[in-house]
Formats: sequence, structure tokens, C-alpha cells
Amino acid sequence: MRIGFGYDVHAFAPNRELWLGGIRVPSEQGLLGHSDADVLIHALCDALLGAAAMRDIGYHFPPVKGNEYENIDSKILLRKVMAMLREAGYELGNCDCTICAEAPKLNPHIPAMTACLAKVMGVEDNQISIKATTTEQLGFVGRKEGIAAQAVVLINTKQ
Repeated sequence: MRIGFGYDVHAFAPNRELWLGGIRVPSEQGLLGHSDADVLIHALCDALLGAAAMRDIGYHFPPVKGNEYENIDSKILLRKVMAMLREAGYELGNCDCTICAEAPKLNPHIPAMTACLAKVMGVEDNQISIKATTTEQLGFVGRKEGIAAQAVVLINTKQ
């Protein structure tokens, strides 16, 4: 068994779609980033890579202007990370993720996020936990300047 932790933050930006957990969430603004800025998937990728001691998402998918990862759908990155883990002999045990945002309200979207991530990762829905919280109007999240996400994963060697 190995444990990994991931954390990511993206600022809000106008004229962008909001993608979280692989689904489009209705919102007046999206997140700024080199890819689609799916902060939840990015934190999850970092947790998975960290658990396997395979560095981080920026190492494997560098944010270089004009490269193949610019504006990429983060689900593609997650699929690649899962393939890397499986090639190294690991399988997901479970993951526990938290999204910190004052707006929009995310609880109605969590079942769709869970189903989407499970499909992309090739695991069961019950291996994925997603929670949403606020920061009680404190900090950059509380001021509605952006969204943060954290993920903890347990991976196992394949039997």
C-alpha cells in the first residue's frame, strides 16, 4: 500500500468554462490554466503520481505555451496517469477528494463527477469520494477569486 496527497489551485477567469471532476459545471466564469484547469483532476493526478513516487503533473505534462497539453481536457491527463500507474504495477484502492469553493454550489454535481472519474479511471464509483466545502468567506477562496482542491489516494501493488 502507498498513500499520495495532491493539492491544486486555479484562479477564476472570465470567458472560460468551469470544469470540475471531468464535467462542465454551470458558472459565470471558469478557471484560468494551461489546460481546461480542472483543479480536482489536477489534485487527483498529483496524489496518484505522488503515491507511486512518479513526481507530479507538471513534470509529466509541462505547461509550455503551444505544446500538446495546451487547452487539453484533463480527463485525458488522468487517463494517462492511470496507465502509468498500472504499467508500474499499481492499482487504485480508493481516493478521497475535497473541493473548496464559495461558488458555484457543487453538491448537486458530485454524483456526476464521481461517475465521470470512475469511468475515466476504470474503477468502481465506490472507490471515489468527492466532497465540497467553503472556506467560510476566508482567503482567496472565500473572496471568490478561485477554487482549491485536495486529494488523498491509496494505491496497491497489483496481485
